[in-house]
Amino acid sequence: MMRFGGDTSAVEVVDSMGRALILDAGSGIRAIGAMPGHDRVDILLSHLHMDHVQGLPFFAPLLDPGKEVHIWGPISTTERLRQRLSRYMSPPLFPIYVRDLPNVSFHDVAPGEFEIGNIQIFADLICHPGSTLGYRLNEAGSSLTYMPDHEPALGVENFPGERTWTSGLALADRSDVLIHDAQYTDEEYPGRVGWGHSSTTDLARFAELAAPGKLVTFHHDPAHTDAMLDDQHERLGSNLTGIEMVPGTVGLALDI
Repeated sequence: MMRFGGDTSAVEVVDSMGRALILDAGSGIRAIGAMPGHDRVDILLSHLHMDHVQGLPFFAPLLDPGKEVHIWGPISTTERLRQRLSRYMSPPLFPIYVRDLPNVSFHDVAPGEFEIGNIQIFADLICHPGSTLGYRLNEAGSSLTYMPDHEPALGVENFPGERTWTSGLALADRSDVLIHDAQYTDEEYPGRVGWGHSSTTDLARFAELAAPGKLVTFHHDPAHTDAMLDDQHERLGSNLTGIEMVPGTVGLALDI
């Protein structure tokens, strides 16, 4: 499992002005936090499942009073984002309270459009257990769509169905880069329907609908070895037409 890596979800996006925006706060965010040079950092959480927030308490800029950190996450009908994250970042799970962080702001995100610096962001609910957002980031004619946990075929008898009713398609449609859930093989998926992730064939069918410039596979099953993932990507590639597939690996860097 050395080539693909074992960190949980975290993707750094740097805009044309050199400002950093991070998608999710899994264990991979620790390496991003070690990179100097950003006075303000924005973190967009797709949802609050443990593998997407477990790196947050260990993100070095959170404890640096010279850094301005903004954390954005899906809105809830019961509690604000700050309160929900405080359950994790407090004793007995963690020794430091959210109130002790020096320069952190929290933002509840509803489906819709907003801006961070030069980046125009579209957020929408996608099919995954709990309140989960997919994001589309646009800047200067370039676009990136991020849907790390997504089960677009759930409840669809013959996937894909109508484009209008396909979860996440409006966000992904003709994006330059689509980062998308690739957790299960076709053989594994029938025993995991409703768990919120895609099979290899369903991902290929969704990508064919969305027609991105590049498809980056993401959120691999942590039990899959490099050899298993190579085989899965070979199957996926054989089902794609006119779409460049980029296997998602730790440290992968792309220019958009």
